[in-house]
Amino acid sequence: MNFEDKNVLIVGGAGFVGSNLTKMILNSCNSVTVTVVDNLMSAEKTNLPENNRLTFIEGSITDDKVLAQIKDNLDYIFHVATYHGNQSSIHNPIADHDNNTLTTLKLFEHIKHFTKLKKLVYSSAGCSVAEKTFDEASATEEKEYTSIKHDSPYSISKIIGEFYSVYYFGQHKLPTVRARFQNVYGPGEVLGAGQWRGTPASVWRNVTPTFVYKAMHGLPIPLENEGIATRDFIYVEDICRGLIACALKGKAGEVYNIASGKETTIAELANTLISLTGNKSVIEHLPKRPWDNSGKRYGSTEKSKRELGFEATIDLAEGLKNTVEWTKENLSIIQKNIDKHNAKMKEIGAL
Repeated sequence: MNFEDKNVLIVGGAGFVGSNLTKMILNSCNSVTVTVVDNLMSAEKTNLPENNRLTFIEGSITDDKVLAQIKDNLDYIFHVATYHGNQSSIHNPIADHDNNTLTTLKLFEHIKHFTKLKKLVYSSAGCSVAEKTFDEASATEEKEYTSIKHDSPYSISKIIGEFYSVYYFGQHKLPTVRARFQNVYGPGEVLGAGQWRGTPASVWRNVTPTFVYKAMHGLPIPLENEGIATRDFIYVEDICRGLIACALKGKAGEVYNIASGKETTIAELANTLISLTGNKSVIEHLPKRPWDNSGKRYGSTEKSKRELGFEATIDLAEGLKNTVEWTKENLSIIQKNIDKHNAKMKEIGAL
């Protein structure tokens, strides 16, 4: 890792992945400077460290006044901003467009003639290209195809971001690298962080922190479709290392899976967390979500190993243990954010 004397921009840098990435880059050396742009829609400013080499700009990268502050002195850009996630995007596709699709287009258009930029890393999503199957899954490779059928505006927005990444590389030589995320988990993900987005998914937005919190409190753990769906769970430190590998070693115009390459059922995740927390949570069996056809999937790790030298190093058991410990230490912060949104849910009769 070498960011000495480099200027780095992280769009969405106050969020779960973004704040972990910000800290990792700042800690990598004493001469890197980092600028974070974040509208705090799904983040809290307190996620960011106090550091005189960090500049925070509150606002959306779609705002021309914010864009005007982004100058041609950047060495690396990480675009990890997103409208989180599938259920919020289904509830409000226009907000997803404004915060997922338009962010990418306006950023790329603004920087397309930057001369110093070495690499722009765009965070995509494995769900956008994975086969839709509840049968046996095979590792999703970095092939340039996707079905026209998608489960959510979020998934559509993410693949559109890949289309723009390829277009701006081909048309303007913008040095884009696409990093396809799998299911990220780990310390730093605050349930309910940011603004209310209209549904309970504003709080219960990701499966791992939801299961951790509910298991710790002995609450029923919701398991749709018997928990037969599988995901590739990757620890947040590994995701950040993968993003950095994309920036420093990735080939412009290319795409890389940032994955563990291991398949875990949602039922296995739930039972592991019940055991780790030592509580008496019961499984609440629910029907399959009608919109969710992305049943079983995991990412191939071969290309990232071969071209980036990247492999995930934190296995699921260790990562979940770390996540449970972090959650225990930060329960007051998490509860404050959950309470903020519970008040909104009561207003609309959803609680």
